[in-house]
Amino acid sequence: MRRLGVHTSIAGGLHLSLERAYELGCNTIQIFSHNPRGWAIKELSEEDVSLFKKLRLIRDITPVYIHSSYLINIASSNKVLNKKSISLLIKEMDRADLIGADFVILHPGSASNESGKIARKRAIDALNEVAKKGKWNAGLLIENTSGERGDISTSIKDIAEIIQGVNEYLISGICIDTCHLFAAGYDIRRTKVINNISNDIEKYIGFKYVKLIHLNDSKTDLGKHIDRHEHIGIGKIGIAGLRKFINYKTFRSVPLILETPKKTESNDLMNIQKVKKMTNYI
Repeated sequence: MRRLGVHTSIAGGLHLSLERAYELGCNTIQIFSHNPRGWAIKELSEEDVSLFKKLRLIRDITPVYIHSSYLINIASSNKVLNKKSISLLIKEMDRADLIGADFVILHPGSASNESGKIARKRAIDALNEVAKKGKWNAGLLIENTSGERGDISTSIKDIAEIIQGVNEYLISGICIDTCHLFAAGYDIRRTKVINNISNDIEKYIGFKYVKLIHLNDSKTDLGKHIDRHEHIGIGKIGIAGLRKFINYKTFRSVPLILETPKKTESNDLMNIQKVKKMTNYI
């Protein structure tokens, strides 16, 4: 059975994110392991860690993905921010290993008023600095971005350049976000475009490195370079386009995580039910 999940809250305790996912019928999960909008990280107690690990096994939720903090920007030319980003990413990896998570997902960041090549080189240097600080069981995944000003991981080639420049053990693969692809100009409603994406992945990265799909519709039109997620089937990509993408031969066995808008828990349930009808669940 294909793995399908959502990003769930850790409010009230890390283990409660698993209960929330299980109640929605999920068998994989994405979380923040701490407040993603603050640099300070509160230490997890042994009880927190033990509860999380035990409940994960009971609920058969795997893989577990941690989305790294929004504050991290390893492409920044600001030396203070760059250094803080490296330090926080190391803490993210440490925390992932502590709770037994499988992957940490990273937006490599952006750098205004510079070429992408220069900013990617800075990100590569930062990641190699991280690699010198330790070895982790959790793998790091690089996520594609929407192409907003300064983004350095908009295309498959951009991501491949980063991966190829970094110590090979640190980066385990990539996370593909459908909304970001569409916003960046990839019209994934068309089979020819999906085929081109697949070919680029095979040529520059390798199929086995596709570890996760963030399945999101897009509030904005094709190629607008604006990252605005929408409920499945309500946005500009639509049910047909998303179905075509996730069932394409390259991607049909890759786990899916929804990051769709959430005002109530019923929003997640609505989107999950739509996706189950789009895949081999039903």
